[in-house]
Amino acid sequence: MQKVPMTVQGAEKLRAELHRLKHEERPRIIAAIAEAKAHGDLKENAEYHAAREQQSFTEGRILEIEGKLSMCQVIDVTQLENTGRVIFGATITLNNGNGTTLRYQIVGEDEADINNQKISVTSPVARALVGKYEGDSVEVNTPEGVIMYEIVEVAYI
Repeated sequence: MQKVPMTVQGAEKLRAELHRLKHEERPRIIAAIAEAKAHGDLKENAEYHAAREQQSFTEGRILEIEGKLSMCQVIDVTQLENTGRVIFGATITLNNGNGTTLRYQIVGEDEADINNQKISVTSPVARALVGKYEGDSVEVNTPEGVIMYEIVEVAYI
């Protein structure tokens, strides 16, 4: 079984969601099902069917999160010596040549969120950057064409 890289923050976020689902959502849904059962005929009881559907979704999400956490390899880049090399978890400042500065953190697929400047390790930009060093220029093949970036800074934060 192949381990999937994940940042410390990503693993903590999943654990928090798992805790919320198990200790808040699950008991609330069980209570809703019990209340709906008390109303009688289950065949035509919309509350009962809605609660069961919600239970199914929640249990599925719990299994999904448990699976992800069991297969993840948590990587804490703050514990590594900063060599200026782009690695998983590093935060990279890029200059695209047009005077635009971009800043991204390379994270696992489940953590990627472009609105928060987090890109997946499997994205074209991250794949082109990993292994390069501060000061290197990198050509990135994107759907819009080839883009040149200069790696201005690599931080392990």
